[in-house]
Amino acid sequence: MAQLAQPNTGTARTLVGAAALAVALGGTLAGCKDPTVGAATGSATPPGTSAPGAPGGAKGSALAAVGGLTVKGRAPKTGYSRDRFGPEWSDTDHNHCDTRDDILKRDLTGTSFRDGAKKCIVTSGTLNDPYTGTRITYTRGASKVDIDHAVALSDAWQKGAAQWTDDKRRDFANDPLNLLAVDSSTNRRKSDGDTATWLPPNTAFRCAYVARQVAVKKKYGVWVTSAERDAMRTVLNGCPAQPLPAG
Repeated sequence: MAQLAQPNTGTARTLVGAAALAVALGGTLAGCKDPTVGAATGSATPPGTSAPGAPGGAKGSALAAVGGLTVKGRAPKTGYSRDRFGPEWSDTDHNHCDTRDDILKRDLTGTSFRDGAKKCIVTSGTLNDPYTGTRITYTRGASKVDIDHAVALSDAWQKGAAQWTDDKRRDFANDPLNLLAVDSSTNRRKSDGDTATWLPPNTAFRCAYVARQVAVKKKYGVWVTSAERDAMRTVLNGCPAQPLPAG
């Protein structure tokens, strides 16, 4: 009659000891990571996102572009004034309409014009306000609509623009990439805030808004603070395919 093989008692004791050690350390014999490890401290990162300070995003996305922005501290506001960015609403594209009317014509619907067929001076229209998600009736001279610099002029001044030429500052202040028709009261609450200190109350617009700020800062070489960079990534991690606006 065949003899049954006897177990190697030394090996068995080794496996039992290893199992006990794995349990004590919160792991498993199979080498799988315990999904609860790190959850209590909030260190786990949700699938499909990255930590605020980590790079990411597809090629051509706003998230990927954040990694190319220079990170420095905010410089003093000394010497800033609106006049340092040239006359308000210059006709930098030489279409014989000022920049403010160009943006009103671009962003409003149902527009009417003072100068008829020339279609330059906007007198009325309707704004689907991106900052609040509400509809606003625009009437020239009695309006609740502002033209906002997505990257505020004073923010840019403290992050590189103080060293620019007058022409570059004028172009920055009149660049359609950096301009949006928006609700005036919300714009004034924003003031000169950057992504780390202010975001539109309309959460559906935040990805597009931050992407526009990234595009403007990339185009002109405006730097960001570390807090601002992390805030940009936090927003754009929720929409990693958000494209970088062209302009």
